[in-house]
Amino acid sequence: MEEDNGAVIAGGVGAALGAAGGTAGVVGAISAAGSVTGLSAAGITSGLAAIGGGTMLGGIAVTVAAPATLAVVVGYGVYRLWRSH
Repeated sequence: MEEDNGAVIAGGVGAALGAAGGTAGVVGAISAAGSVTGLSAAGITSGLAAIGGGTMLGGIAVTVAAPATLAVVVGYGVYRLWRSH
């Protein structure tokens, strides 16, 4: 039982790190992707539109999904790795 608790904790830490890494990556992608670079209002708008295939709504959908997906993948991977030892 103690081993399983350690795996759950490790998975939670992995999920948090995956979400943080995904968020940092998304912020960098938004600031670099658009026709106006940076994190000003124009930079964010153009970055989201570039990521979303021409629409800000598409860019928002992609940038919200990326950190959540990384959190699940990294968290589950760490959990499974911890359980295998």
